[in-house]
Amino acid sequence: MKKFGSQDVIPGNIIVRQRGTRFYPGVNVGMGKDHTLFALEAGKVRFHSGKLGRKYVSVDAMAQAAE
Repeated sequence: MKKFGSQDVIPGNIIVRQRGTRFYPGVNVGMGKDHTLFALEAGKVRFHSGKLGRKYVSVDAMAQAAE
């Protein structure tokens, strides 16, 4: 586990290094060919469960500051 729930991430940050799919990619999360989960957007990490009892990791995107 590289990042925990509610921690800030930027695109490309590794969230979970794993063997097999213990966690599945959710919203704004990609999976490498070695099953590593990484952030696709800046935001906060969120772990949640989904259908069939699977555990998912999502990144809740941060709102962009208006300039």
